[in-house]
Amino acid sequence: MDQLSAMRAFVRVVESGNFSRAAESLSMPKATVTNLIQGLETHLRTKLLNRTTRRVMVTTDGALYYERAAQLLSEIDELDNSLSHSQGAPSGRLRVEMAGAFAEEIVVPALGDFYKRYPDIRIDLGVGDRLVDYLAENVDCALRAGTPMDQSLIARKVVDLDMITCAAPAYIDRFGLPDHPEDLQSDHICVAYLRVQSSKPFPFEFLRDGQTLEIDARYLVSVNDGRTYLTAALNGLGIVQSPRFMVRQAIEDGRLRQVLPEWELEPMPVYIVYPQTRHLSNKVRVFVDWLANLLRACDLNRA
Repeated sequence: MDQLSAMRAFVRVVESGNFSRAAESLSMPKATVTNLIQGLETHLRTKLLNRTTRRVMVTTDGALYYERAAQLLSEIDELDNSLSHSQGAPSGRLRVEMAGAFAEEIVVPALGDFYKRYPDIRIDLGVGDRLVDYLAENVDCALRAGTPMDQSLIARKVVDLDMITCAAPAYIDRFGLPDHPEDLQSDHICVAYLRVQSSKPFPFEFLRDGQTLEIDARYLVSVNDGRTYLTAALNGLGIVQSPRFMVRQAIEDGRLRQVLPEWELEPMPVYIVYPQTRHLSNKVRVFVDWLANLLRACDLNRA
């Protein structure tokens, strides 16, 4: 039995919760993964996993073995990468998740530069604001706006985004301009942006002279995607609060107008996140560094 391969198969099954997904991520047949883990259990003389037709559950011994095995494999990978880093360029498949606005306006237009530097890395880019299971889906890293709530993730802050409140001229012609943030609860309509974790709308927040207001704005439409949020605003469906870079062009050409300009908004932090249990390989490291430098160089807060 190849004990190292068996350990890798076991760790991946635990992380993905599924033999098929583990086999796919390891690029080996499902039967091979099954045989490796059966051999490992025979070698250890203990049962590591309980299998049913629907799910895989870790035994008490399996949970203990997983913690030590994952740590050991991470140290082995770190040793291998430290020796091979100077021997060749980073390569392999890289699974990345990010919101559509980041992908379309910032990252994808600049990927040509990344591929000039690292032509042997293949990026599988997932676009959207959905909730991601990083281990089960084998996601290496993600670019996320807002402070991460998942304590199992390592988060690297890369930039703060200026926020702006705005609406389309068609909306303003119909409803006028609000005089105070509290008007958003009664006399005006907003477009709500839903939290990924709870599907509840984010409140509208305003700052002035040390005063902070959190407004549960009245809305008729709620969305969970940044591009759709902007489209709703452009079509006069309500007032929105958006990162400045997303609405800059629309404000310049008159398709949107700033609302309540005397009230400031708290900047939105942007993080690159990745699982604590996932070794930061060379391919992930170079992409994370490239992405962080790209975001800092883009001048996203230019008025």
